[in-house]
Amino acid sequence: AAAAPLISGVQKLVLYETRARYFLVGSNPAETKYRVLKIDRTEPKDLVIIDDKHVYTQQEVRELLGRLDLGNRTKIGQKGSSGLSRAVSAFGIVGFVRFLEGYYVVLITKRRKMADIGGHAIYKIEDTNMIYIPNDSVRVTHPDEARYLRIFQNVDLSSNFYFSYSYDLSHSLQYNLTVLRMPLETLKTETAQTRQESFDIFEDEGLSTQGGSGVFGICSKPYEKYVWNGRLLEAVRNTVHRDWLLYIIHGFCGQSKLLIYGRPIYVTLIARRSSRFAGTRFLKRGANCEGDVANEVETEQILYDASVMSFSAGSYSSYVQVRGSVPLYWSQDISTMMPKPPITLDQADPFAHVAALHFDQMLQRFGSPIIILNLVKEREKRKHERILSEELVAAVTYLNQFLPPEHAIIYIPWDMAKYTKSKLCNVLDRLNVIAESVVKKTGFFVNRPDSYCSILRPDEKWNELGGYVVSTGRLQTGVLRTNCVDCLDRTNTAQFMVGKCALAYQLYSLGLIDKPNLQFDTDAVRLFEELYEDHGDTLSLQYGGSQLVHRVKTYRKIAPWTQHSKDIMQTLSRYYSNAFSDADRQDSINLFLGVFKPSEGKPHLWELPTDFYLHHKNTLSLSQTRQSYTYWWTTGVLKHLPLPFDEVTCAENRRKLTVKKFHKYEEEIDIHNEFFRPYELSSFDETFCLAMTNSTRDFMPKNVGIDPSPFTVRKPDETGKSVLGNKNNREETVLQRKTAASAPPPPSEEAVSSSSEDDSGTDKEDEGAVSQRSTPVKVTDTGDNTKITENVVQSTKDVYGVNLSDVPSEDDLAIYTRFVQLGQSQHKQDKGSQQFCSKHQLDRVINLIPVSSFSQDNIYEVQPPRADRKSIEIFHAHIQAGRGNMQPLGKDDFLMYREYIRNRYL
Repeated sequence: AAAAPLISGVQKLVLYETRARYFLVGSNPAETKYRVLKIDRTEPKDLVIIDDKHVYTQQEVRELLGRLDLGNRTKIGQKGSSGLSRAVSAFGIVGFVRFLEGYYVVLITKRRKMADIGGHAIYKIEDTNMIYIPNDSVRVTHPDEARYLRIFQNVDLSSNFYFSYSYDLSHSLQYNLTVLRMPLETLKTETAQTRQESFDIFEDEGLSTQGGSGVFGICSKPYEKYVWNGRLLEAVRNTVHRDWLLYIIHGFCGQSKLLIYGRPIYVTLIARRSSRFAGTRFLKRGANCEGDVANEVETEQILYDASVMSFSAGSYSSYVQVRGSVPLYWSQDISTMMPKPPITLDQADPFAHVAALHFDQMLQRFGSPIIILNLVKEREKRKHERILSEELVAAVTYLNQFLPPEHAIIYIPWDMAKYTKSKLCNVLDRLNVIAESVVKKTGFFVNRPDSYCSILRPDEKWNELGGYVVSTGRLQTGVLRTNCVDCLDRTNTAQFMVGKCALAYQLYSLGLIDKPNLQFDTDAVRLFEELYEDHGDTLSLQYGGSQLVHRVKTYRKIAPWTQHSKDIMQTLSRYYSNAFSDADRQDSINLFLGVFKPSEGKPHLWELPTDFYLHHKNTLSLSQTRQSYTYWWTTGVLKHLPLPFDEVTCAENRRKLTVKKFHKYEEEIDIHNEFFRPYELSSFDETFCLAMTNSTRDFMPKNVGIDPSPFTVRKPDETGKSVLGNKNNREETVLQRKTAASAPPPPSEEAVSSSSEDDSGTDKEDEGAVSQRSTPVKVTDTGDNTKITENVVQSTKDVYGVNLSDVPSEDDLAIYTRFVQLGQSQHKQDKGSQQFCSKHQLDRVINLIPVSSFSQDNIYEVQPPRADRKSIEIFHAHIQAGRGNMQPLGKDDFLMYREYIRNRYL
């Protein structure tokens, strides 16, 4: 038996309405299995949802809807007025929310495929629909309802919210694959428990008859910190089947294809933004009383060989790092309208209580060592950023007293701004040294053991690598936590350098490069740099209100002079956003995440002078349990270090899993069926893997000659992007893509993806699936389009180094002509000669019987030759030897081997 992730059975939804109820009909992509939710519309303020948990066939659902339609008509037999009308088609439920009147349901009406991990699709929400549930006849109106609705909708769900039906986005790849490799005994006991405790009578039908040949389907409980609709699903989580629950994350997701001589390697970057203490730049600083910090983002880079898809057979590697505000009580007063408001420490924390809670969370999730890379300024004329450094050093020193020395928190201070101003020092070279030491300490995750070639040709750097080596590969233990003041510009560059270093090790571990080193100005690093820049821009827009001001090129000191004016514009944009729009955005986030819940008789959200009390629970009530000042970690965490407690096989972690047993080819665990969708008509133009950014098409120079390797250093001006025509238009397009991270998609995309609401249930998907960074260039005018087509068509000499238009030599032509004549004469044999040949020459070997009576046809029915008993026994012995079951050696075998040794060596 094996294990596989469970695939949600509700991926297409249609909402039907009657006067008294909403019926939400959900189906799998093939539309063979259906589930139905019944939502009551007669309750003015309560949410009444009934899920019968029955799986319907298509015929049963049609009959059910037909009966509902008939029963809800105003007059029996009247055909004109329908009793059941179709309201909207959707792809998932974001959640249910209530302000001062009744409940609303939020549905995903448009999606776009953004990445693919081992056949598991990751989608971005493109559009949503918010529907009020109670009927107009029972609605109790409230004057402030519309204002709350506006604030809630200010959180743009079409901007960087992601979900997946089969892959847990709130956890790392290491966690997801570790869960799938749990010991089978554990899974068997888990399924037995599920069967006993199951509240769903249809859930586990037929399990006992399946025996031991089935597959365990596993679904893990999401990591709540990175789920953004947890509060919206709270009302229904315990009443509906888990297939209805779709957990969304906020942050960034991008994927590019690295082609290594045609071998497709997918490089994916996923950033998960924490939903705890979330908010905008100056309004959320430091940490809250529960150890959650502002602007906390977990970035994971995943690398896998796309030529083999399954999690069990494929090669997968990942590396995780974290950014987050300095874990102390601190803030900046923005009422002064200064570009850099002074930093103030709000509370004294001599026992580093907040930092302890924060690092305890990290030890549980990542293991040890935790490495802090602090990039804030150390030398300043007026003490500003240094305040944070001094407090952080004191906190880490205090906490390390009680940890075992081998698991101590490692603190690396490095004033990046000072090194940037210095003409003698190269910032990125120094960062590279730090990155190497960090990756050596933490290691990285790879799901296959070291390749034989790395044992034959050992690399010094590889042998010094840390992490945790297991029989199935390597695990990352510990994590790098990078911070500056804002955790935007400096942090993104530092994370890029660490990511670049880890990428080299990942490529080496998969056997794709001969040494774990990557040079700048290679196609691979350019592709990775663009991914990281998009990632940085998106996170910066979410927290700071503008794109990155300082990029990797700025620190490499190769940025064009025009970049300075753009930097100034981004700085102004950030300042404007912080001064005027951040407060409204903060209110929206507080309402969306359920930090503030409107209720009668209490002050409204816009009447609160501050949201400090909402985020710091200890200001309203004292905690009964007080954490120890010395044993500041959760019990059980230290015992398993350096492994993270969350990934250890224990009873507490097993309770977070849902395990079911299936037949091998059932839809719930069949990722091949989910990925290829044989029941749908596919179009190459809309296939995601063809549309995504590609190292050969987008980064390899046109005149590459005979060296198409993505690891060859190119000249700085050489890049495949010149194929796209005018440089100004290219920059315009990049800008459009990056602002698309925070703005709704352009009208052209809207038109492509919208369609009429017919009864197919599959209408509004933008399966054109062009990734955010690989949007086709539509901004060029007609003049430039002609240039583009001219440039794309390249000569074979440029691409392959061989000019096929040269006339072949006479000798080559003669050989080719003879070859063609041989092929033609083969078909001209008459039937008689064929029969003669087959009867006399091939009788003893193989029997060929012509299938067709036409003389020109040379297709035969073949009967295999008969093998005698001894040959069959030899063949069976050969097969068994291949499986490791060797036959006992006889006397003849020993004599033959002795003869061989004598002849060979004596």
